[in-house]
Amino acid sequence: MAHESTIDATLLSLLACPQDKGPLQLVRTEADVSVLYNPRLRRAYPIDNGIPVLLIDEARDVTDAEHELFVAAS
Repeated sequence: MAHESTIDATLLSLLACPQDKGPLQLVRTEADVSVLYNPRLRRAYPIDNGIPVLLIDEARDVTDAEHELFVAAS
């Protein structure tokens, strides 16, 4: 499964959502797993072994509760 590590701030500033080309936020889920989050589309992209998986088909929709948690944390 996913192994946790942080993403360098410079790398994070260069990453963009493959769907709308906008910036992503690094957030943690309630299960304490880091994901890259697009609040505009409410989509979360996984990070697998420290590598962002920026494939549209791999992203998941987040619930309203998750969205509120992610927005509050950012």
